Amino acid sequence: MVTNSHSKWGVRLGTLALWAAAGASVVFWGMRLSAPAAGTAAPVALTGPAAPDAQALARLLGAVPAAPGAAPAAPVASLASRFSLIGVLSGRRSGGGAALIAVDGKPAKPFRLGAEVDEGLVLQALSPRQAQLGGSLDGPATLTLDMPLKN
Repeated sequence: MVTNSHSKWGVRLGTLALWAAAGASVVFWGMRLSAPAAGTAAPVALTGPAAPDAQALARLLGAVPAAPGAAPAAPVASLASRFSLIGVLSGRRSGGGAALIAVDGKPAKPFRLGAEVDEGLVLQALSPRQAQLGGSLDGPATLTLDMPLKN
């Protein structure tokens, strides 16, 4: 009977080579993952966004520089821009009525004829799409509010 001794040693050497490769792989990846990274960057401190220079921006947009020593003028809202007429309920038979008016961008409130809308202004008269405000009920109209056109 003939035994094949070369095949037993071939299997043993092949198994040894596979186990050696597996061990070498484990050692390689273990050292690679446990070593500190070589190119670790230092932490960067974040700063807030830079504030734009208002005067430089104004010059860029073509504003004329003010005279030296002059205080900047505060923007003043025109009287008409403070009020917005939302709706009108004119009482044709009774001679009364009410207007829905928003003051300074706040929610609109109803005001009856003769009611004070703002300091020194009363609702004087109503028409289907207009309201007139003035200093007193009998005086001249200071401001006429028109309802916006529907789009």
